[in-house]
Order: sequence, then C-alpha cells, then structure tokens
Amino acid sequence: MAGTGNGPLSGVRVVELAGIGPGPFAAMLLADLGADVVRVDRPGGSGLGVDPAYDITNRNKRSVLVDLKSAEGPGQVLDLAERADVLIEGYRPGVAERLGIGPDACLERNPRLVYGRMTGWGQQGPLAERAGHDIGYIAVTGALGMIGPPGGPPAVPANLLGDYAGGSLYLVVGVLAALRHAQTEGGRGQVVDAAIVDGTAHLTAMIHAMLAAGGWQDRRGANLLDGAAPFYGTYETADGGHMAVGALERRFYGEFIRLLGIEDEAPARDDLSAWEELRAAIAARFKTRTRAQWTAVFETSDACVAPVLSLREAPGHPHLAARGTFADHGGITQPAPAPRFSATPGAIRRPPARPGADTLDVARDWDVPALADRRDPAPAADGAPAWPDGTRAADGRARPQGAAEGHGRPMDTTPPAHRPPRGGTER
Repeated sequence: MAGTGNGPLSGVRVVELAGIGPGPFAAMLLADLGADVVRVDRPGGSGLGVDPAYDITNRNKRSVLVDLKSAEGPGQVLDLAERADVLIEGYRPGVAERLGIGPDACLERNPRLVYGRMTGWGQQGPLAERAGHDIGYIAVTGALGMIGPPGGPPAVPANLLGDYAGGSLYLVVGVLAALRHAQTEGGRGQVVDAAIVDGTAHLTAMIHAMLAAGGWQDRRGANLLDGAAPFYGTYETADGGHMAVGALERRFYGEFIRLLGIEDEAPARDDLSAWEELRAAIAARFKTRTRAQWTAVFETSDACVAPVLSLREAPGHPHLAARGTFADHGGITQPAPAPRFSATPGAIRRPPARPGADTLDVARDWDVPALADRRDPAPAADGAPAWPDGTRAADGRARPQGAAEGHGRPMDTTPPAHRPPRGGTER
C-alpha cells in the first residue's frame, strides 16, 4: 500500500464519487486525517464553476476521471471499491443503483466496505427524490426559524449549519463508527445514511430540551442565546465594525459592564422589562470607540467579548496565528486540519486535486489496471504525459481533455441530458 503521510487515518483508503458541497468536505476531512482519498471525477467537471486549483475541499486527495455512463465506467469504480475501506457518494436515492455502483454491488465485491451516502433529505421519505439545498433542509428542521431578529425574517447562516455541520460532520462520524465496526472480529461493512435534515435536527437537541422544560420560546429573538439578551449579541463600533458579546455568567457580565464603563448606570440584568434600556446603554457605549480600541480593552479579560472579523482578517488574529489555525499552502490561505492529535497529527500534504491528474498513480498504487486505459495520457517523446490529441499539461501532469492550457478547469461540453446524475444535495 502506498504511503499516505501523517494522520490517524493513515492506511485507510477512501473512494469519493465527485459531487459538490458536503460530500467533498467530508472527504477532505478524512484526507486531512491521513486517509488516502481518491476522488472519482466526471468528464466535464462538477459544474460548481470553481477553478480546481483553488478548491481546497479537494486538498490531500488524488483524482481519477471515470465516465460512469460508459460501458467500463461502473466496473472501474467497483474495482476501486473492492480495494477501499470507505466509499462516499452524494447522488439522489437510486441513482448509484441505476449506475451499477450502489451498496449491493459494492458490498458484494467488498463485504467490509463502509458505504457512506450524503444527501439532503435522506434515502427515504416523501421528499427523498426532490432536489434541495442547505437553506431548505435547515428550514424544515426548525433551525433556520430560530435565527434572526424578532421583527425580521430568518437570517441565513451561509451553508455552514446544514451542509457542513448537519451533513459533512455527521457523515464522517457515521463513517468512522461503521469503519470501527467493520474492522472488529466478525464485523462487516454497512451503509451510512447521512441526511442533512437528520443531522441538523440532531444539532437542536439542547434547544428542544429547553423548549420542553419551558426555558425556550418557540420564536426568534426571545431567548437567552438567540440575541434577545442584551449581553449576548453584537454591537456596532464607531468605525462601523462590530463586537460580539457573550457575557452570560454573572462574574463575566460584571467584568463586561465594568470594562465597558457602564457599571454605575446599567439597569439590573435580571429585569427583563429593562433589557431594551440595557441594550441601548451598551450600544451607545460601543459607538464611542473603534473596534480596535474595544478589542484592546477586552482582549486580556474574562468579559467574553471579541471583535467580529471578516474571512480575510481572521488568519491574522493573534490567537489563531499563534495556534496555526490557518495555514498557507500552495499560495492559498486556508483553514488548517482539525482537530489536532498529539501522536498522529494531520497535515496539508497535497494541493487541491486536478480532475484526472492522478489516474496513472492511483492505477498503480491501488492495483487497478483498468483505470490506465486508452483515455489516460500516453508518454510523449520527452517523457511528459500527453493526451491522445497530443497536448499535455505545462507541469508535465495529466490533464483532462477540454481543459485549456494553464487552467485546471475543463470545459463542460457534454449535453445536459448526458451528464452524470447530480446528487441529492445539488440544485
């Protein structure tokens, strides 16, 4: 078996059937932890419209091109599955089966395979066949309805809550648990049905407990953790920046109002009827200084106050910089692998995989000769891989047909009716 670098999952082989969103992120997390992840890309690309050179969700992976609509395509995937520990796919229910690469076919070839399925609605239910996106999944679970001001519409938390928290992370937890079972004596492979609606609903467990106990109102902006409390929210500063306040505990709140300079004028925090007065006092005080000035006031305290940073600002925060929370690799600033391990640390070992660039290496390392057929590059006279049309990548690596020289993204000229089916988390 080829070496896979550092990480607690070193030696684990993962096949990722290319998709967008939560599936690739889950596979990236496994790859960051040391797994040998082979991404099976479709001819023509994923349709995401992002240059593969910058798609860091494909870092630490290798890519092969397989046309699942071709006669030999499904067999190539089954050959990979036979040699893998895990397979991840994000198609709508039934699509993998129709392509001949569903759980039954894969588990017949490899009874200990963990077959991870990433969808929005899940494998069963009235909406299972419907298209969807993060916003719809978190909407029906009640999660979206909790977020936002009381007099306004729900606030959209990008696609972090559904796709990645309720989707990717639950898929990874499920895959690792099933892998543990498969590798025990008498264990066997199984299917992991990771639905974003299930994971997102699971994330609301504490809120449901509070709701049942009478400690949470089923409406926005009326609760301790949803912005209703004046000591748990965000405030604008003099320069248009914002500070985040989370002074929930009494001693932290006491330090907060003292450093803010309103200790003698602030109304009692336990008087709910005075919360708007308290909020106004806090807001007025924050508007007297800039974000940087308030950051300096609170940074060495236990007042639980922090500056609200942008994505580009975050890597420069002193704490994150000291911990190496972000890393620069291949000219791209990106989140470093997480979580951290004392004995088997993860690492960014490879830049984002270019579609099809690793076909020959994977065919050799995984002993899947069927991948190295006529559609793969043949050596040119100078030894650099060349495609049948005579072209080759500037760096000597294989590139997909249709990709412009100097660009990692192939042009999708396939008629929509003949493109591989999209997954359940796609448009």
